[in-house]
Amino acid sequence: MEILSMSVTLFLIMDPFGNIPVFMPILDKVPANRRRRILVRELLIALAVIVGAILCGRHVLEFLGLRQESVSMAGGIILFIIALRMLFPTRSLQGEQGIDGEPLLVPLAVPLIAGPSLLAVLLLFATAEQGQLVNLLLAATSAWLATFVVLLASTFLLRFLTKRGLVAVERLMGMVLVALAVQLFVEGIRNAFA
Repeated sequence: MEILSMSVTLFLIMDPFGNIPVFMPILDKVPANRRRRILVRELLIALAVIVGAILCGRHVLEFLGLRQESVSMAGGIILFIIALRMLFPTRSLQGEQGIDGEPLLVPLAVPLIAGPSLLAVLLLFATAEQGQLVNLLLAATSAWLATFVVLLASTFLLRFLTKRGLVAVERLMGMVLVALAVQLFVEGIRNAFA
């Protein structure tokens, strides 16, 4: 798989546009002069989790005795569920608003950016693209940088696109992810029976 294709897939899964309405209420409770620093810190933690998943993922799968086909099918199922939530959101901010003080690791870095669907797809790419670890690292870093830019510009984007515009972008991304999820699942089944 090409770097650009992997980057776009990973960017869609990170879902920065869908995360803006979740990030804003959490960061509103933090003093204004610290918000940007906290956002950068959480994004860097997410990058560390992403790089760790890429570098250690294959070893973890080998240790657990999992085959690539299993990871592909599981990744497809998880991605499909995430995509359905993007298309038909039931996400409530009530649970997120219960967080007191500065967020650290949870929920901004994990699971909102480096969530289970992203980690499953990274494991899949890491096992499928033998010898392409550098390309996967470049693709993941590119997707992370795009997410970084979108989330740093979240105040402007919320004013420019409004909440309805963000919902429309998230639903469009969800439709693309449904197709990717089905493809991952079908490839896993095909490889399992090949």
